[in-house]
Amino acid sequence: MLIGYHASHEQFSPSELLEYVQAAERAGFQAVMTSDHLAPWSERQGNSGNNWAWLGAAMAKTSLPFGSLAIPGGWRYHPVVLAHLVATLSQMFPDRLRWIAMGSGEALNENAVGRGWPDKAERNERLKAGSEIVRALLLGETMTSDHPLLKTDEAKLWSLPEKPPLLLGTALTQETAAWLGEWADGLVTVRKAPHEMNQMIGAFRTNGGDGKPLALQLQVSWAPTVDDARTAAWHQWRNAVVKADLLAELRTQWEFDAASQDIPPEKLDEFIPLITNGRDLFDLIEESASCGFDEIYIHNVSRDQNGFLDFMAGQVFSKLKPRSTMPS
Repeated sequence: MLIGYHASHEQFSPSELLEYVQAAERAGFQAVMTSDHLAPWSERQGNSGNNWAWLGAAMAKTSLPFGSLAIPGGWRYHPVVLAHLVATLSQMFPDRLRWIAMGSGEALNENAVGRGWPDKAERNERLKAGSEIVRALLLGETMTSDHPLLKTDEAKLWSLPEKPPLLLGTALTQETAAWLGEWADGLVTVRKAPHEMNQMIGAFRTNGGDGKPLALQLQVSWAPTVDDARTAAWHQWRNAVVKADLLAELRTQWEFDAASQDIPPEKLDEFIPLITNGRDLFDLIEESASCGFDEIYIHNVSRDQNGFLDFMAGQVFSKLKPRSTMPS
C-alpha cells in the first residue's frame, strides 16, 4: 500500500504547507493529496490558499507524485478552466499529478461566486458533464457542448501532457460510489467504520469499478498523549461530526462552527482516531488494506505537523519496507 501525506490547505498558509510537504518527503511519505478549498471549515483553522497555484510550487520543491481534489461543476472553475490548469501542471511535471478526484462540491466553497447552490441532483449532473469535458480536453479533443449548465464552444487545449492524470470520483455514500463506478477511473473516500467502507467499495466495484484504484483519506489526530490528541481534534476538526446531508449545504465557516459548537471533545473519538504510538497507526493501515484500498493519505488534523512527521519517520516508516515505485 502506498502511504501518502494529506496537505490541508484549510489549516495552514500556503508557505507553511510548502515546508510541510518537503518535510513529509524527507520523513518517508510516498505521495501527497491536497484539498481544493476557497474557505476553511472553521474559523479556527484560518487558512485556504489556492490549491492549483500552490501545486506548481509544491511539485517544483519535491519529487513526490500528487493527487488533488477538484470540482468541475462550473462554479469557481468552469471545466475548461480546470482542464487547462490540470494539463499545464501535468505537462510541466510528467506523471507527477497522478490523479484528480472530482466531486460535486460544497456550498462553503462554490457558492461564493454567486451562481446559486442547486440540489444534489443538479450538482451530480454538473459533476458528470464537467468530468466529460475535462476528460475530452485532456485527451486533446476539441470540445463543444450544448449542456444547459456547462456550455462549451470549440474548446481545445494546446499544451498537453503525454499522459493525463486519472479522473477519480469522490464519494461519501454507497449510492454515489455505485454511480461513480460506471464512469470514474477510481474512487476516493474518507475513513468510516470498516463495514461501511466495505459496503461502499462493494457498491463501486459491482457497478463498473472492479479493478479500478481505491484511495482513502485517513483523518487522525496525533499527539504525545491521548488527551492532547483529543483536544487537538476537537479544536481543529470538529466539522467531522457534521452530518453528511449538511456537509454540502452549510455556506460559511460560522455555520459549521455553530453546527458543532455543543460537541464535547469525547465525541470526536467516534470520528477521528487518536494516535500516540506506531501501533495505533499500523492497525489503521492494516484495516485500510483489508478493505481493499491501494493508497492511503494520512491527514493529521493536529496543528503539530512537525511533531507528527518526526513520529512518522521514527515510529512508522523506519519499520516499513521501503517502496520506490508508484502502483500503476
